[in-house]
Amino acid sequence: MATNTEIDLPHLSELGSSDVEGPGINEYPHTDDKSREGSRNPLSGTERDTSEREQETKDSPRRTRTREDHREIVWQYLTFETELPHPTTIHPTVPDQETPPEPPNLTKYADPFEWPEWRKNLTIWVACVITALTAFSAGSYSPGIGQMTADWGVSNVAALVGITTFTTGFAVAPMVLAPFSEINGRRPVFIASGILFVICQLCSGLTQSYAGMLVVRFFVGVGGSTFSTMVGGVVSDIYHTEDRNTPMALFSGFALFGTGFGPMVSGFVAQNTTWRWIFYMQAIADGLMVALIIIIFKETRGSVLLSHKAKALNKYYEAREAAGYFDFNVPNPTPLSDKSPQPLISQRIRYKVRADEDRASLTRMISLSLYRPFHLLLTEPVVFWFSLWVAFSWAVLYLTLAAIPLVFQTNHAFSLQQANAVFASMCIASMLATILSIYQEKLARRYGKLANSPEGRLYFACVESACMPIGLFMFGWTSPSSVHWVVPALAIGIATIGIFAIYLSTFNYLADTYHRYASSALAAQSFCRNILGGIFPLITTQMYNKLGYGPASSLLGGIGTLLTIVPWILVFYGPRIRARSKFASEIMDTR
Repeated sequence: MATNTEIDLPHLSELGSSDVEGPGINEYPHTDDKSREGSRNPLSGTERDTSEREQETKDSPRRTRTREDHREIVWQYLTFETELPHPTTIHPTVPDQETPPEPPNLTKYADPFEWPEWRKNLTIWVACVITALTAFSAGSYSPGIGQMTADWGVSNVAALVGITTFTTGFAVAPMVLAPFSEINGRRPVFIASGILFVICQLCSGLTQSYAGMLVVRFFVGVGGSTFSTMVGGVVSDIYHTEDRNTPMALFSGFALFGTGFGPMVSGFVAQNTTWRWIFYMQAIADGLMVALIIIIFKETRGSVLLSHKAKALNKYYEAREAAGYFDFNVPNPTPLSDKSPQPLISQRIRYKVRADEDRASLTRMISLSLYRPFHLLLTEPVVFWFSLWVAFSWAVLYLTLAAIPLVFQTNHAFSLQQANAVFASMCIASMLATILSIYQEKLARRYGKLANSPEGRLYFACVESACMPIGLFMFGWTSPSSVHWVVPALAIGIATIGIFAIYLSTFNYLADTYHRYASSALAAQSFCRNILGGIFPLITTQMYNKLGYGPASSLLGGIGTLLTIVPWILVFYGPRIRARSKFASEIMDTR
């Protein structure tokens, strides 16, 4: 790919014939004619005293730099396809000149799309595991509610507000943190958020007051939000669109698995020891994982890697010039009439990155990050209905944190740890849904059944999303003690498969439809999803007790059934709807 220059390249007549011939032709490229005559005069050595010759030798590199000061530096745009030029010389050009500095190691700035498969897999697996631990934190809170209410003298609903403050931090923080990741990269944000996450997990176990718990849980959500909301960005950093289904399926599966695994493990901890060990345990596990991220997680943001590469190259070029080595051989930009090889000319060069110039200020980026998601939510029907669909399904997921212990302890006389062990159904279902999602798309591609459009991502979701209302109806009407407890446990697994299908299809469809506006579209659904998810546990007990288990689940199942129309409408009318969208049509026009 050709590089653009901000300053016109000099003409050959300005450079002299020696500059055109490439490296090694001119032995002393930075000395003037008088110096050359002096070097050829056999009497020059006798006409000057020794001290004068020594002083001139010491000053030669300095005079070389002064000589070259009139040569302007040519700034070029750096891309991953830019072919770096070779230096004009790598040998001293004047007596006693120091050797040129070693070039920097640029392998760590390689294009993430071109990373070896093992490195991509390692990055995704690390990101998915920390995502699971973040989701674990959301679900692990509820088993300790009974002890917290006894310690602080508050009601169950008041204690459950800890989930709400967690999801609030989870919803708001990415809108501020995302611009930082655009400028400084994913890795620094991951590390800073991870450290905050671990510290606040420890503080959750140490806090002595109800108010302190609510505040700390908010910051746990802030720290943990990075690993859930930005993993999608990591996937887009290292995988092309056609290759993203498998890593996104893994990410979605780990998020659901962690949500179920949290209460399953914490139920055993809460029944056999104090609730504080729920958080101490997480602080230890999360601390080990963050340490692993610091060691092995590499930067994935391409524009940030290019900026670092440009800085490394420019620092190297400056060090060469400080040592008296100025020029690099670059192709002559003057077009040739024939197909002969492009001649080389010597230039002083520096690199810059277009993304750095096009990027708005941090204040502007944060304001856009706060404004644009809600603008899309209110003006884009696709964003609104997908956000409502995924928000409701996520609310159902969080509703189970209160509904499962209520149903199985009340109707089936389960202990605390036995009731929370039912969440194993959610964990198993999330793994099965992940495997199914990976292989069904591969099978569809093999037989050419996937259209080359965002709607192709929705075919499976149209069918599988129905599992959520089916599971809700089944859970409500099989919860009485007269029905074996395995049946409502299976219903939880069926509903989880539907929630997984909704979650994954939302991510894929919004990313494929809005491209460079995808982060705002995904932020809108994430905000809705986490806010509604934090509210539902507060109303679960009252709703199930007042309406009854069957009618309450039927109400939720009916709403879920209506929302399953969303993917069907987009499968048939998606292209027409996208054509009327200001943001999506802009993307379509630039293809």
